Amino acid sequence: QVQLVESGGGLVQAGGSLRLSCATSGSIFSINNMGWYRQAPGEQRELVATITRSSSTNYADSVKGRFTISRVNAKNTVTVYLQMNSLNAEDTAVYYCNVQYTGLELWGQGTLVTVSS
Repeated sequence: QVQLVESGGGLVQAGGSLRLSCATSGSIFSINNMGWYRQAPGEQRELVATITRSSSTNYADSVKGRFTISRVNAKNTVTVYLQMNSLNAEDTAVYYCNVQYTGLELWGQGTLVTVSS
């Protein structure tokens, strides 16, 4: 059974940092792309960053130079991280982990990031 477990959200002051993590277990050999998306109140969900099986990365223009996505492969789990630095109020949103398997796509439950100015 495939599971995604997100963690790491919270309240941080502007200029601060947070690290989000999303661990997945089950069918890890069929994982292709992994990524983070976010949805601010009243807004549509938007891409933040993605990372491929070969660790090629892609970022939204709004986070380039501030956020870093990475993935760590272990024996039975794969974890994707989002290191967020120099946070500002516009980064406030619910952040969702996305994992694309062969023939299946899963979303995490979401973790709230609130940046106070």
